[in-house]
Amino acid sequence: MKTNRDRNVLSEINVTPFVDVMLVLLVIFMVTAPLLQQGVDVNLPKAKGKELPPEERISLVIKRDRTIYMNDTPITISQMRQKLEAISKLNPNIFLKADKDVPYGLVVEVMGEIKEAGIEKLGMITEPKLDMK
Repeated sequence: MKTNRDRNVLSEINVTPFVDVMLVLLVIFMVTAPLLQQGVDVNLPKAKGKELPPEERISLVIKRDRTIYMNDTPITISQMRQKLEAISKLNPNIFLKADKDVPYGLVVEVMGEIKEAGIEKLGMITEPKLDMK
């Protein structure tokens, strides 16, 4: 007859449920990660430069069909200028993205309106240029 002293304590942790849950979470994150990117799709030109800090900023986007977006909202040039004049006292950083097929004259016109609105800091966003050596 066995007594209580003959029994061994099983102290192993069963990790199978933990691994199952982690694999399900991994699949969920892999599926949803591409959907989290927001914004307006623009074919940016390539240029050399350093990466911008991920701080809060106002972005203006000019698409190929000449539509202008301010932080993902379609806007006209006159509306853009009014909004920029209203916030120019805060001295915000404005970043301009323009499709590489947009006429240069339109980009310069938008830049002129930004300067006329009293914005001093204007940055142009491009894609990084790969050096093939």
